[in-house]
This record gives sequence, structure tokens and C-alpha cells, in this order.
Amino acid sequence: MVRSRDDKLAYFAKLKDLIETYPSIFIVNVDNVGSNQMHQIRQALRGKGTIVMGKNTMVRRAIRLILADHPDFERFLPHVKGNVGFVFTSSDLKEVRDVIVENKVAAPAKAGAFAPNDVWVQGGNTGMEPGKTSFFQALNIPTKIARGTIEIVSDIHLIPAGGRVDASQATLLNMLNISPFTYGMKIIQIFSEGQLFPESVLDVAESELVDRFMSGVKAIAAISLALNYPTLASVTHSLVNSYKNLLAIALATDITFEGAEKAKAYLANPEAFAAAAAPVAAAAPAAEEKKEEAAKDEDESDDDMGFGLFD
Repeated sequence: MVRSRDDKLAYFAKLKDLIETYPSIFIVNVDNVGSNQMHQIRQALRGKGTIVMGKNTMVRRAIRLILADHPDFERFLPHVKGNVGFVFTSSDLKEVRDVIVENKVAAPAKAGAFAPNDVWVQGGNTGMEPGKTSFFQALNIPTKIARGTIEIVSDIHLIPAGGRVDASQATLLNMLNISPFTYGMKIIQIFSEGQLFPESVLDVAESELVDRFMSGVKAIAAISLALNYPTLASVTHSLVNSYKNLLAIALATDITFEGAEKAKAYLANPEAFAAAAAPVAAAAPAAEEKKEEAAKDEDESDDDMGFGLFD
């Protein structure tokens, strides 16, 4: 009993240390993940993350012990259920996610199991002797005899995703040497910096995040301007609009300031500005013509080089 108590205390201390060391935790489902596969995943995560397993009651108790110092973990507790494990990491979340989900092992179908994905049997020659035709007929799989063996006429959707595998289906898949399922860790939720979010959030591009953020900023700025209530998002627009109002007042009255002097000068004598702009506009086509003439001369010079000295 003393040893069991010591083990629990050591586990609680380890879990607390991991929580305080790593900013992010992957909550993963480990159904059908064997010890050998778990070892491979641990090796793949070496240097990037630490996998911790344990009884859910112990994990919940350990978390409750640290809630006073880490209240954000209150939202973590509801996900500690079922056959789950935890991957603690301080590395890039996308890289760790890829390591977790890429490690999969093919597995044969077992009677009574639920299919994690759709199972199809491809049409073609099975290599089986004709005596087993009745087995296919029992499963409503169309076949024909070709070159003394059973041939499946077309692709068959044998088991839908989420459906239970029956004994006949499992036997057929094993006879055809088909291992239709792959098992590995499945990410349930990600807990990072006190926030819980699904794995799909990691697939959102940074450009999309920036666009959404800017859209929100524009909406806040528009609302702030409409309500005449200054905010950080609207203050720039308010300053620009105020400057425009001052400029309009200066143009309509004798009041002036440095920024309005050029505008007033333009309104007083627009011909002067037009005359100043004309040489610049005329210079552009002339410069373009010179470039074309230079290019033409260069082409003619290159053509002359085609003749030999004694032609």
C-alpha cells in the first residue's frame, strides 16, 4: 500500500512538472494502439514532446490539485475520459501534430469492431477456387469464373464507415489478405496557453488569420466612426477626417496653415500648375522615342556584323 501511494505521489509530481514546463498539450485517443506502436511514436516524438499515460481518475485528481495555481485547466477536465493519453510539447504544434497522425499501423478487420473508414473490395481476380463462390453469394458480391478462379465483377462497398464488422465480412477480408483499417493516435483537442481548440485550427493559414483580423479591425473602426466613439482602430481615420475638415475650412476662409498653402495656391492659379506639369508629360514620350531609336540603331549594327570581311 505504501508503494502504491508513493507511485501516485510520484505520478502527481511528474504531471505537475510537465504542466508547468510545457505550454501545450495534445489530448489523444489511443484506442487500438499497441505497445510496440506506442514505443515507435515515443521515439518519433523524442526531442519534440513527451507522452504521458495514466488512469483518468488519477489524471483528474492531479489536475484538481493544481487548479488553484492553474485555473485554466478547469476546461481541460471534461476531455479526460475514455482511452486517452497526453502529449506535452513546447515545439511547433503543426510539426508535432504531423508526427502523431502519421504513425499508423494497418490492421485486419475483426468481427464486432466498428469500421473507422469505408471499406471497399476492388473488382478483379481473387485467385480463389470456384468452390468458394457460395461465400461471395452470401455477401451479395457479384462474381464470375475466369480461368478457373473466382473473379469479382465490380468494386463493392462492403462496410460503411462507422458500421459494425460482422463475422462473414471479417472472414472475407482476411481471405483476400486485405487489412482495411489503420490505427494510430487520434487528436481529440489541443490545449495551449489556456485555450482549447480542435486539430483543424492548425490548418488555418497565417494569411487567412491576418485577413480575418483585418476584417474585424475594419468592422470596429466603422462602428466607432458611426457612433463617434474613438477606439484604437478608428483613431487614424478620425485624425485623417479631422485634417480634411480643417483643410476644407482653410480653403473656404482666409485662415491658413502650412498644409493648406499648396492647395490654396493651386486654386488661386491652376494654369501655373498645368504649365509646370506639361514639360514633364512631354518629356516622357520623347524619352521613349530615344530608347526606341537607340534599340533600332543597335539592331542595325548587329545586322551589319553578319557580313564577312571579304564579302
